Amino acid sequence: MESVMTAPVVEELIDLLRLERLEDNYFRGASRDIGTKYVFGGQVLGQALSAAQQTTDPKRVAHSAHGYFLRAGDVEHPILYQVDRTRDGGSFSVRRITAVQHGQPIFVLAVSFHEPEPGAEHQISMPEVPAPEDLSPPEPPSERTLAALAPKMRRWVMRQGPFEFRHVYPRDELQPSKRPPYQQVWFRLVDRIGDDQAQHRAMLAYASDFHLIGTATFPHAISYYQPGVVMASLDHALWFHRDFRVDDWLLYSCDSPTAQGARGLSRGLIYDRRGRLVASSAQEGLMRVKPAE
Repeated sequence: MESVMTAPVVEELIDLLRLERLEDNYFRGASRDIGTKYVFGGQVLGQALSAAQQTTDPKRVAHSAHGYFLRAGDVEHPILYQVDRTRDGGSFSVRRITAVQHGQPIFVLAVSFHEPEPGAEHQISMPEVPAPEDLSPPEPPSERTLAALAPKMRRWVMRQGPFEFRHVYPRDELQPSKRPPYQQVWFRLVDRIGDDQAQHRAMLAYASDFHLIGTATFPHAISYYQPGVVMASLDHALWFHRDFRVDDWLLYSCDSPTAQGARGLSRGLIYDRRGRLVASSAQEGLMRVKPAE
């Protein structure tokens, strides 16, 4: 593997996803407070996938992952991951991972692995959007806006995380207006890492939880940042189609076909710069608006 020097925020993410191995099928992962009220869903998803990958033949790569968020995670405590080696067949392996905190399961994930083989191939074309270099990074909120936010939300808004995002159609999340339920966002890791595809997959799992369910809020002019709006991931599905690099620009093309009963459904297609469809995602999330007091 190539030797690389990485930025501190990237090194922190690498450590977060590496996990501590306690026994053959048991791992412990640290939690990170990035400004969300509870553990960020992408963290537990990425860590669970990392645990599964460490129990599987490295010649087999993860091609699908399906998880359910059962309880909110505590950012002040580590998470235990138990891996059930459900099946090792001739070309497929399946792992079931349970994330436990304070003696209770908070997340379950089923992951299927496949040994690469040739076959028929097609894909939907990437949307025609500006290149990431032609888009500006998001503008930081004003001091007046920051002063109106709760301290934890202020930290979330001002965070300098391991991923850079550039929106094709930027939206003011603090003062949202109604718009159709779709968006395209370029993203990449802020520094280079090695070539290990297992690491790139775990990091993409982490990043795939950004912006996805938020797409379902667009027609309703609401946002996670607003008081009285309660949002939480209920499940998450992720499919890996082709090898990719998270340290080069990827396009996240998201849409939301429906919202009802305080739940919204969002879908995502992830393309690399060459227009190759490298992954797909889907997520249903809670979208509850509390009445003003």
